[in-house]
Amino acid sequence: MVTAKPFLKWAGGKGRLLKQMDGYLPAALRDGRVRRYVEPFVGGGALFFYLRQRFELEMTYLFDRSPELVLVYKVVQRDVQALIESLLLLEVSYLALSAEGRKGAFYEMRERFNGERPLLDFSRYDERWIERAAQLIFLNRTCYNGLFRVNAGGDFNVPFGRYERPRICHSANLLAASAALQGVHIELGDFAACEPFVDDETFVYFDPPYRPISKTAAFTAYAAEAFGDQEQLRLADYYRRLDEEGALLMLSNSDPKNVDNEDDFFEQAYKDFRIERIRGARAINSKGAGRGMVSELLILNY
Repeated sequence: MVTAKPFLKWAGGKGRLLKQMDGYLPAALRDGRVRRYVEPFVGGGALFFYLRQRFELEMTYLFDRSPELVLVYKVVQRDVQALIESLLLLEVSYLALSAEGRKGAFYEMRERFNGERPLLDFSRYDERWIERAAQLIFLNRTCYNGLFRVNAGGDFNVPFGRYERPRICHSANLLAASAALQGVHIELGDFAACEPFVDDETFVYFDPPYRPISKTAAFTAYAAEAFGDQEQLRLADYYRRLDEEGALLMLSNSDPKNVDNEDDFFEQAYKDFRIERIRGARAINSKGAGRGMVSELLILNY
């Protein structure tokens, strides 16, 4: 049986940190006292897939503010076979091209993807979503560094990536991901939209866009709206509100002390909560010399 993993490459994805994060999961989750799992920033969904295949949960709610991301999750959930067929066609035709041909095909697809966006209704599922999801996965698998990034206008703007044999269609993983998503509620919305689904038997995992830890930090936005310090503080206030409702909460973010030991932004924002540090390989700036093992924060209310 294939273990479901994220089907998108994702900046800041938690795949390599799951073993460490497992040690910080709430005991109530292991004891069966958690009925609901809520993730307000689903992103690549690494922790969701990890938990979904290990614990029995009555209800799961996944939110994200990116309509493109919500679209592709719903297509994987509802029409995975048609998506696989579309991706296989894209993969075969792409790999048959020369290096220059692939570059041209990438930019042609990117232009088409951006041009068709205003024509789509992101609020109502229809068959056009399948092609859109295939386009997004294709771009994600063939672009530079496997990013999903949009500009302020909502256009995908990552340049071409020169991979020799990119795997555009991972059929087995898509099928496993679709199975894991059955019965899951997938919603478009700001993180605060999840509140009606949170109670004292809920585990909430927040994985927001990370606060940059250097002026040249590599992470960039995956949604058109910025997520700056004011949004980080709004999230901290929301975290506190859910804590008062009795929910179990875990939040990930960058550790500013990797570059500035005096930066206590998160210590102040979450001063009433437990802050732990885990180690992961990350790029803290755009140059190779800035890549290496850095600490990341886990903020817990238990």
